[in-house]
Amino acid sequence: MTELEALVALNLVYDIGGIRLRKLLEVFQTPQNILRAPRQELMAVSGIGEKIAAKINALKKEDVDKELRLVKNLGLEILTQGDSEYPQNLKNIYDPPIVLYMKGAIKEEDNRAIAIVGSRRASFYGLSSAEKFAAELSLKGFTIVSGMARGIDTSAHRGALKRGGRTIAVIGSGFKHIYPQENKELCEEIARNGAVLSEFPVETEPLKQNFPRRNRVISGLSLGVLVAEAARNSGALITADFALEQGREVFALPGKVDSGTSFGTNGLIKQGAKLVTCADDILEEINLDIATISDFAKCPTQDLAKQDNTKYKIENLERNLASEEAKLYLSISEEPASLDELVEKTSLDISRISDILLRLRLKKMIEELPGKQFVRSLHEG
Repeated sequence: MTELEALVALNLVYDIGGIRLRKLLEVFQTPQNILRAPRQELMAVSGIGEKIAAKINALKKEDVDKELRLVKNLGLEILTQGDSEYPQNLKNIYDPPIVLYMKGAIKEEDNRAIAIVGSRRASFYGLSSAEKFAAELSLKGFTIVSGMARGIDTSAHRGALKRGGRTIAVIGSGFKHIYPQENKELCEEIARNGAVLSEFPVETEPLKQNFPRRNRVISGLSLGVLVAEAARNSGALITADFALEQGREVFALPGKVDSGTSFGTNGLIKQGAKLVTCADDILEEINLDIATISDFAKCPTQDLAKQDNTKYKIENLERNLASEEAKLYLSISEEPASLDELVEKTSLDISRISDILLRLRLKKMIEELPGKQFVRSLHEG
């Protein structure tokens, strides 16, 4: 059995992990020797009890062969810590993954990475902010790392992709069970523009206990972690804890004091996390060279809702839209507005507004939220 095969075999034992593997290697020198060791010798190693020793002894060559066939069929690659592609940032944490299953490619530039994480049940404010920060940081040459979950994670990946940037997704399952299922297409797009990573064997289901373990990889890949929105017990706060343990910077986006999804981020700020309102705040803290920064995200004094790329559209809107369309569009911002509010802002009657709203939606310039609320489109332009 080769070293790679032996490491894949050991990774099939859920309870081993990077720390126990290191202790085993101190005694047995090679992964192959670990697999050959008698149970009593395995149990003599600190942290290896009878249960784990029995699982190691039960590993068979057929188990590894099956895993490698699945890897090949799914078009994956397996990285070990000895591989040049294994991310350097991750290699330096206390308990790096034994192996990484990868779809896509890791590049040297991915060492310059920022993680953006947050609530699965995010508000529009959280979603739009995550996408904007990801887009801005991508334009500055950062790789965006997140967990491909619903909500903030998805918006962060899409923000990077929208600007042609690199992004890495770390999933909490094996590649046979991409989760959530609606992100399968996003998974493929990320793989084409970065990488999707998992430390879990191919057939591992997205079990609850996998996600805290996954979160340490997200922070470990990154120079810093931005928590865009988080409730009281959000998994994003676990990622922030791992970041602190790993010596990474922790950033938090402030939210409304009465919002449940902002409790976690506001709490992080109270505990000393860096409050950020724009991408430059992050760059200043991690002290990287910003000579190549574009003008796209220079830190403004105005509200986040004004930090988009609509200036050109506003200046030229009358030429591209009918005057009433332009008037209504300019009355809609990233803060949800009701029909009554739009009537008040534009002095147009409600039937006329409804007709124009439909046209703007067809042009993908605005989106309709539940409760007949309207906002500028996140995916516009």
